[in-house]
Amino acid sequence: MIEHVQTGLGANTLTIETGRVAKQASGAVTVRCGDTMILAAVVGSDAPREGIDFFPLSVDYRERAYAAGKIPGGFFKREGRPSEKETLSARLIDRPIRPLFPDGYCNEVQIMITVLSSDQQNDADVLGLIGASAALAISPVPFLHTIAGVRVGRIDGELVLNPSFAQIEESDLNLIVAGSAHSLTMVEGGTREVSEEDLATALEFGHTAIKEICRQIDLLRDKVGKPKLEVTPPAVDAELQAKVVELGKVGILEANGLKDKHARSERLKEVRTAVQEALVENYPDRSKEIGGYLSQIEDEHCRQMILEEGRRLDGRGYDDIREITCEVGYLPRTHGSALFTRGQTQALVAVTLGTKMDEQKIDDLEGESWKSYMLHYNFPPFSVGEVRPARGPGRREIGHGALAERAIQPVIPNEENFSYTIRVVSDILESNGSSSMASVCGGSLALMDAGVPIKAPVAGIAMGMVMSRGKNAILTDILGAEDHFGDMDFKVTGTREGITAFQMDVKVEGLTIDTMRAALEKAKVARLRILDIMDRTMAVPRPELSPYAPRIITLKIKVDKIGAVIGPGGKVIRNIVETTGAKVDIEDDGTVLIASVDAEAGEAARKMIERLVEEPEVGKVYEGVVKRTAEFGAFVEILPDQDGLVHISELDIQRVNKTEDVVNVGDVVKVKVIEVGNDGKIRLSRRVLLPGGEHLEPSPRPERSGRSGGSGGGGGRDRDRDRRPARRGNR
Repeated sequence: MIEHVQTGLGANTLTIETGRVAKQASGAVTVRCGDTMILAAVVGSDAPREGIDFFPLSVDYRERAYAAGKIPGGFFKREGRPSEKETLSARLIDRPIRPLFPDGYCNEVQIMITVLSSDQQNDADVLGLIGASAALAISPVPFLHTIAGVRVGRIDGELVLNPSFAQIEESDLNLIVAGSAHSLTMVEGGTREVSEEDLATALEFGHTAIKEICRQIDLLRDKVGKPKLEVTPPAVDAELQAKVVELGKVGILEANGLKDKHARSERLKEVRTAVQEALVENYPDRSKEIGGYLSQIEDEHCRQMILEEGRRLDGRGYDDIREITCEVGYLPRTHGSALFTRGQTQALVAVTLGTKMDEQKIDDLEGESWKSYMLHYNFPPFSVGEVRPARGPGRREIGHGALAERAIQPVIPNEENFSYTIRVVSDILESNGSSSMASVCGGSLALMDAGVPIKAPVAGIAMGMVMSRGKNAILTDILGAEDHFGDMDFKVTGTREGITAFQMDVKVEGLTIDTMRAALEKAKVARLRILDIMDRTMAVPRPELSPYAPRIITLKIKVDKIGAVIGPGGKVIRNIVETTGAKVDIEDDGTVLIASVDAEAGEAARKMIERLVEEPEVGKVYEGVVKRTAEFGAFVEILPDQDGLVHISELDIQRVNKTEDVVNVGDVVKVKVIEVGNDGKIRLSRRVLLPGGEHLEPSPRPERSGRSGGSGGGGGRDRDRDRRPARRGNR
């Protein structure tokens, strides 16, 4: 049976339908907004996966090229591995959904979002989040409560629900909000330095729309929803739990009193090993259960320390920031670098400047585009003292890199003012929480070290929250352990003027707007303190680029001159590159970019190009080569492929009877442009440059008859062709 529900979503109608396709999945819906449509399919296994103590959820988001009427590029002509956009969209859906499955549920669950149609106006990522929630709601998979997500923009001060791609370009805010009918569960987005209050207002605006979408999903569930699978909470062995507490509690409390991460981790390992060894004889094959009880003790004690004693694992107060050190110019041969250390989190960030040819090509459902600023984040295993295979970037690395990139984007200069391709790379050398925010701080410093004229420095801070028994505490600059057992991870970045990016994940029921406001204000205070520390190292960009960075010279030539610079088969431009060693790139609009590390090479290339496209200027003196002589004068090439006529009357102060008496083919002579006709023909004079000729007026323009030839370049040659055939044959 086909059923659907509808509601408004901005300027469009949101339609959620089930019962038409993918009927063998545990739950499947299509979600349509405009002409963008996705399929969300959920499958849950019938039995728990044996031997695990975690929830095996996988979320995949894939775009079909046919959705936009495209055929994939490449040799195989089919979709390959997930793009960065697909990976980020999958994370966007996973993060608000994962905490909403009941404790003890260990059945495998797979959520697959497929983009079936794209109108290239409405983004499908938020539709995927709505579809995943709806598919779970009507499936037998246990799910605590319905959620939904919306995108919010702001144009000219007015909040816009579900902005199109074109509207997002005009918007100073691009916010994705996810939540239930009662609270928020996830926030992500970027802004152009908006205030904390404006962001909170946008969250309220988005939550209002979320409530209505959740209501529609609940209506669909009431119509076609399947009975939920019952989940039996994991049984508690009171006797075993009591023994674990007796053997391990003192050691765990002692370990939690150690401020150093490694010392604390080592002590906890010792306690765990001792408890396991003491109980293995009487409780064989119960190691995971014992480990769970130990984690519960650790979690409860950490919460007690924070909420009852007002202290954190490393001894700080709620609002204290770990010690920060900043260094710039750490790497001797990069274009810019910074080493940012906050407590036991350290990011080494390097900046590389390139040319237009180094831009990244993006080919997705929205069309082809080019990216001239990018930030990449790497998290090697040694940063947390682990051993694991070194492979390509995973979802976490892609997500953290995208957050840091988005944070700095609003202060990056536009291409008109800084025509470089900018790549920022953050290598995390140590990690104990908030490494993405360290990447933002280090990236800002490294850009200034490279001489990139960013609008203002950007800093970031990770906020956390602990809730228990009606109490809660907002924590500034959270540790890795506080992120692990805490209930919220809220990252905020910005300048002194306002917020540039944010990301929030909640592991509990959700957050109210008032709690969000409080967290945003605390984050602002911390961000300004970090900016003060960064300013003591470097407050403004260096006035000059690194000597190892390419120098880019920008020229603008007429579009009809592009062919002259490129030459037949690229011969001319290749010669410029080979002769000077500079890189030359020409845009379709006539913009020429010349790049070279050696400033002299760039200048040499610039002069060669300017010579190729230069147009003759009346009154200017040129040194040219005589290309041809005639009875009425000489043709002199003053610019590449441009020659003009020195009439016989303009060759000398004295009367000239024969052109060859003064000049011959191959002679280098100085001439002055005395006229450029509307037809492009050029008249030259040698006479006015000779001693005694500087005060002479050019002779009147010769008549077309008799010996009075035409002037200039192709025009002169065309006129010569009009003469008798013998003249043409004597060339």
